[in-house]
Amino acid sequence: MKSNFIKPGGVEEYISKCPKEFQKQLREMRAAIRQVAPDAIETVSYFDIPGFSYAGYDYNGMFAWFSFKAPFVRLHVRPQALMNHKKELANFPKTKAVVSFHVDDRIPKTLVKKLVKSSLKVMKSKAK
Repeated sequence: MKSNFIKPGGVEEYISKCPKEFQKQLREMRAAIRQVAPDAIETVSYFDIPGFSYAGYDYNGMFAWFSFKAPFVRLHVRPQALMNHKKELANFPKTKAVVSFHVDDRIPKTLVKKLVKSSLKVMKSKAK
C-alpha cells in the first residue's frame, strides 16, 4: 500500500542524473513551477520524477511534475489543466496529463506557469 507521506527532496539529484546537455532546461522547468508555487513541497516520491505538492488535498496534494525522456522535457499536470488550454497546446505532443517540449526548443515558461496555475486551481476546486 502506498504511503500518504510526501518525502521532501531528491529533485536536484534527479536533474543531476539526466544528460548534462538537458539539465539547464530541467532547471528552467523547475524554476517556472517554483515561481507559481514557491512554498510547495518538492519531492521525488511519486513516479520517481520531481513533483510538487501542498498538504491537505486529494492525491496527496500533488499538482505538477516534470521529467526528461529524450527528446523531451515534460510537464505533468492534472488532466483538466491540459483540457483547459487545449488551443494553446495544439502544437505540442501531449497525453491526457503530460505535455512535452522538445529539447531543441526553449521551455515556454509563460505556458508552463499557466498550466501549473490551472492544475493548482483544479486541485483546490476539488477540495470544496
